[in-house]
Amino acid sequence: MNISEAEKRDFLDAAIEAAKLGGDKLIKWMGKVDVQEKGPRDPVTQADFESQQAISDHLMAKFPDHQFLGEESTDKSLVSTPGVFCWVVDPLDGTVNYVHQLNSFSVSIALRCGGETIVGVVFDPVIGEMFCAIAGHGATLNGKPISHSGCTDIGKALVVCSFSSSANRDHPEVERFLRVLGQAASIRRLGSAALNLCFVACGRVDSYWATGLSCWDIAAGWLILQETGAVMKTIEGGEVDFFEPKFCAAATEKMFVAMQEHLLI
Repeated sequence: MNISEAEKRDFLDAAIEAAKLGGDKLIKWMGKVDVQEKGPRDPVTQADFESQQAISDHLMAKFPDHQFLGEESTDKSLVSTPGVFCWVVDPLDGTVNYVHQLNSFSVSIALRCGGETIVGVVFDPVIGEMFCAIAGHGATLNGKPISHSGCTDIGKALVVCSFSSSANRDHPEVERFLRVLGQAASIRRLGSAALNLCFVACGRVDSYWATGLSCWDIAAGWLILQETGAVMKTIEGGEVDFFEPKFCAAATEKMFVAMQEHLLI
């Protein structure tokens, strides 16, 4: 589908506005929510639903012919339908942090059409950081261009990871964690996949791996990362499946190979 540059800019502006509206809801409810559980160690709050509703209302009012896929709604078939614009939204990425009032959570919004991501926005409402990208136009943080760290030495790398909520001591991620821990300069588990990808994109973090995420966790951050020239592949080195995202992201190809050596089990 031929999409004009003006249309792409309109899409990005709408995503930025929607992310701010969602972020406002998160700040409003922080410290006041009743927590429910979608599954073991998988909480959801009223803030999730209110943030998603605010985002959906804004985007659907501006683009009534578009479709919407949020974490709290699960018709994934719309995301790759040819000729169909579909917003892919995580209204609160980092719910556990949010519930504990730990300031590392975000709103993630991406627009897809025919299997391609057109725009992506990740917003940290606590400190007001807005990561943005339009496909083919680079990535920005609060309007300023960003780039990855260029790190090639795992011994100097700050690495982050995401574990599944069901992980136990025998989970493969634990072995991966211990392997990387012995090689990297330092390792973190920060709690927001969308922000983790953006942190690789802007050079704060040198690599990130995860194997238990969903498409709404990574839709926006993946585009932002790609637009800086950073690497994102499956741990085996193949193309990442948007619907089953299991991957390692790295600032450089050399860093990816170094990570891969310790992540392959």
